Amino acid sequence: MDPHPLTGQQFASPVPPGTGWPGDPATPDTPVADTEQEVSRLAEEVGDMPELDARISVCRACPRLVAWRETVATRQRRASFADQPYWGRPVPSFGDPEASVLVIGLAPAANGANRTGRMFTGDRSGDWLFAALHRAGFASLPTAVASGDGLVLTGLRITAPVRCAPPANKPTTEEKRICSHWLDRDLELAEPHLRSMLALGLIGWDATLRAARRLGWQVPKPKPKFGHGAETTLLTPAGRPVRLLGSYHVSQQNTFTGKLTREMFDAVVARL
Repeated sequence: MDPHPLTGQQFASPVPPGTGWPGDPATPDTPVADTEQEVSRLAEEVGDMPELDARISVCRACPRLVAWRETVATRQRRASFADQPYWGRPVPSFGDPEASVLVIGLAPAANGANRTGRMFTGDRSGDWLFAALHRAGFASLPTAVASGDGLVLTGLRITAPVRCAPPANKPTTEEKRICSHWLDRDLELAEPHLRSMLALGLIGWDATLRAARRLGWQVPKPKPKFGHGAETTLLTPAGRPVRLLGSYHVSQQNTFTGKLTREMFDAVVARL
């Protein structure tokens, strides 16, 4: 049992649903998906964002990802976080349930969101992302330390095509397909309010375009090419336009090398 860094409450890792972890959307009665068929069914029948987040947060449909996220949470913690509990579960979306802007990442980091239980929270990528969102007026704070730190997003929601931390940051094709049912439903529930989306990296860009096609949105042909600052317009089944923008991912590989600068990222975020 380890204390939460903000509340001091004691938690086992991985954190059981409904035990008081700040921001945990699930309860002991939340249905658990153990197969792709169950992921599809549980995603399709959900009626609102909070319940979708709850079901995502207890999913166990990908055995390799379940084993890895829980191994990191219990036996392979980073030394600097050894005294903290790890979430060790799938990470739900985070932000305004009626957002007009979506940010689509890739997957949780093993010692970032897999530890804190919140998208892009607790690592250098999150430091970059939330600082930019704060400068643009979307985030109440420029930092994201842990769930329960008071950070609130207004008009924006962060989601991802893969919800569990993958080994070597590389989910398999099958894992991405299984998790795509959650992303599809996330987009469906967001669509009535949605104005624009920001895909972080090529994987987020491609995952968003595939989800849009599966949902019957009109996607330009040939497939829009990804690049930093790329932009295309998708049409919902009702014919309403939704802009999709691309940015290099806020990974340390990009930000430390200067491939992505603060000015470059702010310029794309400003267009949302």
